[in-house]
Amino acid sequence: MQEIERLEKEAGSDLENNEKQYELALAYIDGSRYSQAVTILDKLIKQDHRNVNVLYSRGVAHMSTGNYRQAGQDFLRAVALDRDFLNAYKNLGFVQLTMGREEDAISTLERVLEIDPSYVDAYCLLGDVYIDIGQYDKARAAIEKALELEPDSAEPHCKMAMYCLSQGDFKGLREQHMILKHLDPALASQIGGLFFDET
Repeated sequence: MQEIERLEKEAGSDLENNEKQYELALAYIDGSRYSQAVTILDKLIKQDHRNVNVLYSRGVAHMSTGNYRQAGQDFLRAVALDRDFLNAYKNLGFVQLTMGREEDAISTLERVLEIDPSYVDAYCLLGDVYIDIGQYDKARAAIEKALELEPDSAEPHCKMAMYCLSQGDFKGLREQHMILKHLDPALASQIGGLFFDET
């Protein structure tokens, strides 16, 4: 909170300093003060509608409040301006999945994997999309690729746990739960609390 107050003071005393304004907007996003972030980012975009980072950040703020249509527009504009903006593609794919546009999400995520075939987050999200539409073999393949690339990362193991759950594979779910106990104890505790007797 003190950091935000410091940035508010600095930005308030120098309204023409776009870097300070942007820094404050990012602090607002970090502090879950999304509407305040959007107000600043709107002004910055009016001044420079081709600023990819500002567009992306506004997309994140909109996505965080469930304003998926506007978030999707911002991420689309960001990738149109910067064809290699991996996180913008990933978030666009997430928005498309959330809005029930699974085929669009698949093509977006496949596009980002053409740019960077080792982008683990995209494989994880692709697994979610395929589970959502019942293409379980493709879901498993995407998640296994993520695990191959980052075997010690919690996210791919979490996705594999969700895949096992979708298949009614409680043995596999328990295996992932045990791995997650070491990688992400808080997440493992959530899974354990839902599906296993942890007492």
